Amino acid sequence: MLLSTDHVAVQRGLAEFRGGRPVLFLAAEPFVALPVDGADQRLLEEIRQTFNTAPLQLAITEQRASAIGIKTKGAVTLRLNARAEVSEILSLAAAASVTRRPDASPARPAILAAIDLAKLARRLPAVLIVDANSTVPRPLVQLKATAVSVFRQQLIQSLSISACSLIPLEGVDAAQFVVFRDAIASGPAAIVIGEPDLSCPVLVRIHSACLTGDVFGSRRCDCGDQLKLAISRMRSAGGIVLYLDQEGRGLGLLNKIRAYRLQDSGLDTIDANMTLGFENDERDYLVAARMLQLLGCKRVVLMTNNPRQRVGCWLAKLIGELNGRRTIHAKGSGSRSGRQVKRYR
Repeated sequence: MLLSTDHVAVQRGLAEFRGGRPVLFLAAEPFVALPVDGADQRLLEEIRQTFNTAPLQLAITEQRASAIGIKTKGAVTLRLNARAEVSEILSLAAAASVTRRPDASPARPAILAAIDLAKLARRLPAVLIVDANSTVPRPLVQLKATAVSVFRQQLIQSLSISACSLIPLEGVDAAQFVVFRDAIASGPAAIVIGEPDLSCPVLVRIHSACLTGDVFGSRRCDCGDQLKLAISRMRSAGGIVLYLDQEGRGLGLLNKIRAYRLQDSGLDTIDANMTLGFENDERDYLVAARMLQLLGCKRVVLMTNNPRQRVGCWLAKLIGELNGRRTIHAKGSGSRSGRQVKRYR
C-alpha cells in the first residue's frame, strides 16, 4: 500500500497543497486545483495566463454555500469574475458575509477530492479550479481524483507505534508516552498512566489537542482542566489518555483561530466552523480505535465530558469491530462538567 503509485501521488499532492501549490487531478474531466488560502496575487495571475481560455472557479462545501445564502445539497463551484483579486476570492471562501454571490453550479464528484485533500492539508475546504487542457505545465504533480478517498481510508491502518519513553508527570509516579506515526507524519500520542491491567476494562480519556487550552490556559474552553482531571482520576488504578492531533474539532490550529475570529463577531463554535465550510465536527475517532488496538487494549471505561456526545457509543462499536467483541453498555457516573464514565468491551 505504502509503495503504490496512487498512494505516493496523493502524498505528493498533499505536500503541494500544504505548500500552497496547484495540483493536477486526473478524472473524466481533468482539472487543476489550488487551495484558496495558498494563493497570492502573483500565483493567481500566473494561473490565468497559463489557462487563459478556461474560466477560473471556486469550489466550496455545502456548509460554506449555506453560510453565504446558497441553497444546495452538496458542494458547488462559483464562477469567478475574470478580474477577481485574491482578497475577494478569500472573502467568498471564509468571510462572515459577502456582498455579492457569483453564479453557482453543482460541483462535479471529482472536485470533492480536491476539497478533501485541502482538509487533509489543514487548509480551508475551498479550492480554486480550472479545467485542464493541453497547456498544463509539466512540473505539476498529478494524481487520480479517486485515489484521495482510498488514501484517507488507508491512512488509519498506516498508523504504528514509533517511540515510547517514561516521563515523570506532576503527581504521577509513572507515565509512559507512546508516540504513533502515520503515512503523513501525524503524531498522536498515548499517555499510559500507571500500569493498567489490559485484561480488564481500562479507564480511557480521548483528548483532542488544544494548544490554547492545554498549554496556555485559554478561558475560551476548559480543555486543560479536562485533561488534568482525567489524569488525576487515573492515578490510583491507571489508565490511558489518547492525545489526538485534532486541534479545534479537527480543523487544525490555523482554522481554529480563524473560527475564533468569527466567534468574536458573535457566532458560536458550530456556526463559526460551518461558516468556514467545515462540518460541525471534523474529528475522526477511527484513529483512537486503532491506537487502542495497537496498545492491546480491548475493553475500556471511557471518560467523556459531554453526556450528549455520541463519541463513546461510536468508539465502542469501532473497538468491537476491530477486535471482534460485542459492545456492552453500563450505567455511567456523573462528575464535574457533566463528565460521564461508560464501560465498553
